[in-house]
Amino acid sequence: MSVPETARAVIIGGGVIGCSVAYHLAQLGWRDVVLLERKQLTSGTTWHAAGLIAQLRASANMTRLAKYSADLYARLESETGLATGMRQTGSITVALTEARVEELRRQAGMARAFGVEISELAPDEIAARYPHLNTDGVRMGVWLPGDGQGDPSNIALALAAGARAGGARIVEQTRVTGIDRVGRHVRAVRYDGPDGPGRITAEHVVNCAGMWAREVGAMAGATVPLHAAEHFYIVTEPVAGLGRLPVLRVPDECAYYKEDAGKLMLGAFEPRAKPWGMEGIPESFCFDELPEDLDHFAPILERAVERIPMLAQAGIRTFFNGPESFTPDNAYLLGRCNEADNLWVAAGFNSVGIQSAGGAGMALAQWMQDGVQPFDLGDVDVARAQPFQRNRRYLRDRVSETLGLLYADHTPFRQKATARGVRRSPLHDHLLARGAVMGELAGWERANWFAAPGGVAAYDIGWGRRPWFPNWAAEHAALREGIGLYDMSSFGKIRVEGADAAAFLDLVCANRIDVPVGRVVYTQMLNSRGGIEADVTVTRLSDTAFLVVTPAARLHADMAWLRRHLGDARAIIVDVTAGEAVICVMGPGVRGLMAAVSPDDWSDAAQPFGTAREVEIGIGLARAHRVSFVGALGYELYVSADMAAHVFETLAAAGADHGLALCGLHAMDSCRMERGFRHFGHDITPEDSPLEAGLGFAVPKDKTGFIGCDAVARQRDEGIRRRMVALRLDDPAPMLFHNEPVLKDGRVVGHVTSGSYGHHVGAALGLAYLPSELSNPAALAEGGFAVEVAGQVVPATVQRRAFFDPDGIAMRGDLPRAP
Repeated sequence: MSVPETARAVIIGGGVIGCSVAYHLAQLGWRDVVLLERKQLTSGTTWHAAGLIAQLRASANMTRLAKYSADLYARLESETGLATGMRQTGSITVALTEARVEELRRQAGMARAFGVEISELAPDEIAARYPHLNTDGVRMGVWLPGDGQGDPSNIALALAAGARAGGARIVEQTRVTGIDRVGRHVRAVRYDGPDGPGRITAEHVVNCAGMWAREVGAMAGATVPLHAAEHFYIVTEPVAGLGRLPVLRVPDECAYYKEDAGKLMLGAFEPRAKPWGMEGIPESFCFDELPEDLDHFAPILERAVERIPMLAQAGIRTFFNGPESFTPDNAYLLGRCNEADNLWVAAGFNSVGIQSAGGAGMALAQWMQDGVQPFDLGDVDVARAQPFQRNRRYLRDRVSETLGLLYADHTPFRQKATARGVRRSPLHDHLLARGAVMGELAGWERANWFAAPGGVAAYDIGWGRRPWFPNWAAEHAALREGIGLYDMSSFGKIRVEGADAAAFLDLVCANRIDVPVGRVVYTQMLNSRGGIEADVTVTRLSDTAFLVVTPAARLHADMAWLRRHLGDARAIIVDVTAGEAVICVMGPGVRGLMAAVSPDDWSDAAQPFGTAREVEIGIGLARAHRVSFVGALGYELYVSADMAAHVFETLAAAGADHGLALCGLHAMDSCRMERGFRHFGHDITPEDSPLEAGLGFAVPKDKTGFIGCDAVARQRDEGIRRRMVALRLDDPAPMLFHNEPVLKDGRVVGHVTSGSYGHHVGAALGLAYLPSELSNPAALAEGGFAVEVAGQVVPATVQRRAFFDPDGIAMRGDLPRAP
C-alpha cells in the first residue's frame, strides 16, 4: 500500500498498542490516519506476549483502562469478524508469606473500592479451583472472576481490521528513518519503504514503536525512557487431565501459569533480569526469538515443579525467550511528549501490554481529540520522564531490576536498588555523614529519614510499623515541637522572566500573580476543564522575574505546560533547579536559631508569612521564603549551590545549642498530612478541580481571563459533586498509605488518595473525595465512617478541616503550648 504525502496522524509501530491507537482514532472519526510498521504487524513483542488480561491495577483509572480492554476484546470479534481468543477464565493469586497476605488483602480492599469483583480464598478453596496446585506453604489467595486471557496477535489484528474499516491506512515493510521538528512542533515523518524513501507531513505523530521507542523518540529530541529485557516462559506438551483452569500467579516464586488448549504455560519475572539490545536491535528483527538460557530459568522451573507436580511428567514443547520493553518505574509511557506539542507516545508496557492496550489506545485517542487528558492519567503520563533517563547505561541497569519488581512485595517505602546516585543535592555528603537514609525520586537522592548514631542506616521495608518508625516519629516531633531541618533541594525551580512574565503567569495560574516584589503566591495551573495541571508556588523576584517551585517529579511536565502556552509572550522559561539548594528550617523554636546565625530581623513585622527576602547567614547570602509545607513556623532558605555547604554547616553548628534535629522527607510528608496539604498526583490531578479539592481560596472569585476560569465559574454556579475531606483512624495502630476503601455505614463511598501516620495527633491520617451529599457538614457530623485496612474495618473520624492547626496559626507564629 502506498504512503500518502499528508496525514492528520502518523502512528509509528504496528504492535497491539499502535493498532489500538489507530482503531480508536478511527472510532472518533479521524480519517487521515496512517500507521507505519517497519516489518509486519505484531512482529516485535506482541506476537509472543502471554496474553494475560487482568482488571485490577494500582489506581482507579488504571483499573478503568484495564476493564475497558477486556470489554473491548470481547466485542471485537462480532465487530470485525476476527476472533481475539478472549476467554474469561478468572485468576488466582496466592500468598506464601505474611507480607504477601497483607498485600493481597489490601489489594482486595482496593479492588472493592474500584468496583472490581474479588474474593479471598482459603487454601482448600484454592485447591478446589486449581486442583493441580500443591498448596504446601500457601496461606491464602484472591480470586478475580473477571480476569481472563486472549490471543495477542489476533487481538492486534482485530484492532487493525477495525482501524481499516474506519478509514485508517496501515502500511507494512516501511521503516521510519527520521522525524522533522521545528521548535515545539513536529512537521513530518521520513521513512524508507518498498518504493524507496519518502516523507509524510503530519499534524500529529504517535510513537508506538515498542522496544524501538527510545530511538524513535530521539529522532525528534524527545525522552522516551525504556529498554528491552529478556522474558522467559515455557509451554508444555499437551497434559492429560489438565482441564480448563484460571490464570494462576505465585508471585513469591516469581511465576505465573496459564492453561491454553490443554497445555500449560509457565512464565517468570525473575528478581534479576537480563537486559537486551545494548548495542541496538538488529535491523532484521522480525518474529525473532533470543537464545535459550536454561540456567537462568532453572531456579523458577525447579520451584514450579514442586508447586505444580504434574510439570515433572510434562514434556516441554517450547522454551521461549523474547524481548519486552520495560521502563524505569514499571509504568508505561502514554501521552504528549514534553519536547513537542504534537508528538505523542504509547510504549513501554512492562509485560502488561495486552491488558493495557485497549484502554491506553482509547485514552490517548481521546486526549489527542480534546487536547486534555480524558481523566487522570498521571500514573503513566510520559511527562514524568526525566531527560537523564535517556542514558542507556542507566536504563540497562534499572530494567535489570524493574522486571523482577513486577512480582516483588509491593510494600510501602520500597526503594530501587539499581542506577542510583545520578542526581545529588549539594548537601548529600553532609546528610549521609549524619545518618541519612536515602530514597530516590526522579533520579534525586533524598534523605527520607535519619538513623540514630550507631543505628542501622538502611530501610527495613514491610507493612506496619518498621524498626525506623521511632526515628520518623522523633523527626516529626522536632518539626512540631522544636526545630527540624530538611533538604528540599530536589524540588523543581523554574525562572520565568521578561517584560510579559507577569501577564503570562496570570494567564496560566488561577491565583493572582501580578503582586508586589517579594510576595510568594500559592496557586494551581488549570486546564480548560478546570482540572489541576500543576500545584506550585510563584515568588516575584523583581518586576520582570518570577520563580516557580514545583515537586521534583513534575519539573519537566510543568515546564512543558508553560512553554505550550507561552505563545508570543515576551518571556523566557529556564530550569534553575541545580543552581540553588533549599534548606528548610521549621518549628516553633526556629527564630532563636535564625537569630544565632544571622543579623537580620526574623520577626513577623520584618518578614510576614508569604514573603521572600534576601538574608545573611554565616558569611553567606540566602533568600528566605516564609512558607511551609509542614504547617509550622519556618523558612525555606534558597542558597546558591556554591554556598549551600557553608550555610548548612553554620545552621548545624548553631543548632547544637538550640535542639536542631535533621529530618527526612517522610516527616515532611506526615506533617503535611496533619495539616491537610494536598499532594499533586495523589490528592489533586488534572481530573480534580480546586473547588472539589478544597482549594477554592487559591482561585480569587474576581479574577478572570486565566485558563480554566470558565470551568471554575460554572462549578461555582452549579455546585460540585464531590469534595475532599480529611480522615483519622480511631484506632492508633493501623497504617494508611493510599487506595484504602472509605466506607459509610458499611458501603464503599470513596478511597484514600494519600495517607500517612500523624505522629502528633496519634493516628493514621488520610485524604479522600466523598460525594457532596456525604461531605457536607451535616453528613459528616452524623459519623458512621470507616476505612478498610487489609481486610479490617476501622472506624474513622472524617471532617473537612485539617486535624492539626486548621487555621494555620502555627505557620504565622507559635501555637499556644498545651499545659
